[in-house]
Amino acid sequence: MSERIYLAVDLGAESGRVIAGRFDGTTVQLDEVHRFPNGPLPLAGTRRWDVLRLWSDIVEGLRKAADRYKTGIVSVGVDTWGVDYVLLSKSNELLGQPYNYRDPRTDGMMEAAASRVPRAEIFAQTGLQFMQINTLYQLLAMQLNDPQMLKFANRLLMMPDFFHWLLSGSQVVEFTNATTSQALNATERDWAWDLLRKLEIPTHLFPQLVTPGTKLGPLREDVARLTGLPRIDVVAPPTHDTAAAVVATPTEHTGKANWAYISSGTWSLIGVEVQEAILTPEALAQNVTNEGGVDGTYRLLKNVMGLWLVQECRRSFERQGKSLDYAELTQLANEAEAFRSLVDPNDPVFLSPQDMPTELSQWCQQTGQPAPETEGQFVRCALESLALKYREVLEGIESLTGERIEVIHIMGGGCKNVVLNQFTANACGRPVIAGPIEATALGNVLIQARASGDISTLAEIRDVVRRSSEMQTFEPQNVDQWQQAYERFRSLKR
Repeated sequence: MSERIYLAVDLGAESGRVIAGRFDGTTVQLDEVHRFPNGPLPLAGTRRWDVLRLWSDIVEGLRKAADRYKTGIVSVGVDTWGVDYVLLSKSNELLGQPYNYRDPRTDGMMEAAASRVPRAEIFAQTGLQFMQINTLYQLLAMQLNDPQMLKFANRLLMMPDFFHWLLSGSQVVEFTNATTSQALNATERDWAWDLLRKLEIPTHLFPQLVTPGTKLGPLREDVARLTGLPRIDVVAPPTHDTAAAVVATPTEHTGKANWAYISSGTWSLIGVEVQEAILTPEALAQNVTNEGGVDGTYRLLKNVMGLWLVQECRRSFERQGKSLDYAELTQLANEAEAFRSLVDPNDPVFLSPQDMPTELSQWCQQTGQPAPETEGQFVRCALESLALKYREVLEGIESLTGERIEVIHIMGGGCKNVVLNQFTANACGRPVIAGPIEATALGNVLIQARASGDISTLAEIRDVVRRSSEMQTFEPQNVDQWQQAYERFRSLKR
């Protein structure tokens, strides 16, 4: 077949890209067309997203793609992080500057929700991990503190769906990102209408759900004029970036739960692919989550704070005048003393700290450990703690599925961290296959290719990924030392 081009708009918490996927029927080649910064916008004591600037950069990226490729572009689709949303009025005006999930207005909202609806009932309906960043608690905070805003609102769109509306005019929410909201019923695969009513969240806000690969319509005429693109299809990929990354896991065992993935970036999302949501009391006790995947699957997983710990340490070091890139920090960590200081990466104190090294030091002191002192010690503390947390999560998932995980796939930008990859193999006692780095973009463009008829099945998509990507395998080392460290890690209590 002649080369066909699919455009992925991939928005992360630190940066965004417009990426072209060039598919020849056998392999796919990714070209980064445009990269731009992203991040929380401090605004009058709150944290927001600058969605208008992001839209401006998306338009610029599409314009560059039109100039570069001229012909052969088939469609475009957007993926982003989860949980955050945009509100539109009846006249389709943007209501307010959308909140960033780390805004502190959700402090105490999980407890407020549980005072109205028991946690067990919330989990039985939604199957989602309890995290204060979830859309459900963001909306409850607005309902309690700014009810007028909800009265003015006519439509809620998750973040990628907002950009799809700007591209095509569609007002729907794609399934995989909807499942991150804790406002979706995991059994009925529709909005959790009863739960929303009990929390007095207006149900008219929630639009129709669509599945990954749905064609949303052609590019708006004005966007086509702005960018120079023809009126190509706008396709909803798996719009949650982790769902897209899981599509591009290079496994040969689609349909089984004997392999795990870690989508590694600002967050680490660790889990397995299952056919139905697991809503048992044991799943609730482990605080795991059931997020949507392609072809009706669920991603049974848990969120771990991820490389956010290292990113925030780096920002702190820069404020002190020490400019170190991630490669330098990882090398310093590799040279630091092993197992000196360990933390639980999911402790809430690490969610939105004023200064990450300070919080790491205090956590270690409160648990009777020496506090990190050097840049290498801080980063090693973060990386070792992440690897040990991964093992804890994976053991819990195995107990829920009844299947032993034989291999761990690490994808995303974090898979470039070879020290963390090796630590993960060591801690978990399983081989780790790292790659592809661009799993999210690959999953996005290949689901678009399937929507156009160029690929038929999820297994075929993963065949294309294996043919198109470089992977590196890490075998477990020093397993006895890591076992001792794990036992110590499990005993730490703050």
